[in-house]
Amino acid sequence: MPEVNMSVSLAGVALKNPVVVASGTFGFGREYSQFYDLSELGGICAKGLTLHPRTGNPAPRIAETPMGILNSVGLENPGVDAFIEEELPFLRKFDTKVIANISGNTPEEYGVMCEKLSGARVDMIEVNISCPNVRAGGLAYGTRPELAAEVTEEAKKHAGGVPVMVKLSPNVTDITEIARAAEGAGADALSLINTIRGMRIDVNTRRPVLKMNTGGLSGPAVLPVAVRMVWEVSQAVSLPILGMGGVSKGEDAAQLMLAGASAVAVGTALFADPFAPLKARDGLAAIAEKQGLRSVSELTGGVKPW
Repeated sequence: MPEVNMSVSLAGVALKNPVVVASGTFGFGREYSQFYDLSELGGICAKGLTLHPRTGNPAPRIAETPMGILNSVGLENPGVDAFIEEELPFLRKFDTKVIANISGNTPEEYGVMCEKLSGARVDMIEVNISCPNVRAGGLAYGTRPELAAEVTEEAKKHAGGVPVMVKLSPNVTDITEIARAAEGAGADALSLINTIRGMRIDVNTRRPVLKMNTGGLSGPAVLPVAVRMVWEVSQAVSLPILGMGGVSKGEDAAQLMLAGASAVAVGTALFADPFAPLKARDGLAAIAEKQGLRSVSELTGGVKPW
C-alpha cells in the first residue's frame, strides 16, 4: 500500500503534516528545539503577541487540575517588534510554517500588528479575540458577533494578503454565531477552541489557587467540548478549521479532523511530553493507513452522525 500523504492545506497555506503546536505552550520554539528538529512540525503557532511588551499576571498563575491545567499567565510577551527582530529569524531556520498569534485592546492595535507581521512575511496570523475590549467595558471581542467582525475586518485590512485565522472562545452561548460573524468579515480560517474559564479554591486557606481568581482550563478534560464545537462550527461555516483542545495523541487529533478540522494543534500535552506533537502526527498516519486512506486530509469532516 502506498504511503499516506500527510500534507494538508489550511487557508491556502501548505503544511507538510496537519499537526502544529498551539500558541502559548511552545514559547518561540527555542527550548523545544533542543529535543528535535522543529522542521518535523506542520507549523508553529508562536506565543501570543501584543503591540507592546507585557509582564503578565502575578504568580501563582498556573495550577494543575485532575485532567489538565488552569492558567492566568496574562499574555506575558516581549511585544511584536521584539518578536520580529529576535524570534522570527530563529524560527525561519526551520522548514515549517510560522503562525503569529496576536491580541489587542482595540481594533487599531490588531491592525498595526497585522501590518508589522505582514511586512515580516509570517505565513499566517492567528487573531486571538478572547481578549478584553477596552471600548466595550472589558467585554471580550470573542463573545459578541459584531465585535468579532470589527476586529476581523481591521485585521484583514492590514494583513497584506497574509491569511488571517480567527481564534474563537468557547466561553459563549453559541460559538457558531461568532464563527459566522468572523466569516462574514473576511476571515480566511478559524481556530478553536481557546481555553474554558475555570477556577480552583484551596479549601484550607479558602483562597483561589490562582492570584487572578480564575483562569483558562486546557488539557484532556476539554477534548469532548472541542470536538463538539469544531463539529458545530464546521456545519455553520465553509472556512477551514484548526482544531485544538486536549490533543495528546493521534486518536485525539483524528476526532477533531473527523469533526471538521483541516489541521490540529497540540498544546498542554507539550508540558508533560515535548514529543507529543510528533506522536500525534505518527498516530494520525497510522490511523489513516489502517483505514486505507491515501491522504490524511480524507479524515476531515468524515464523521457519520447517527
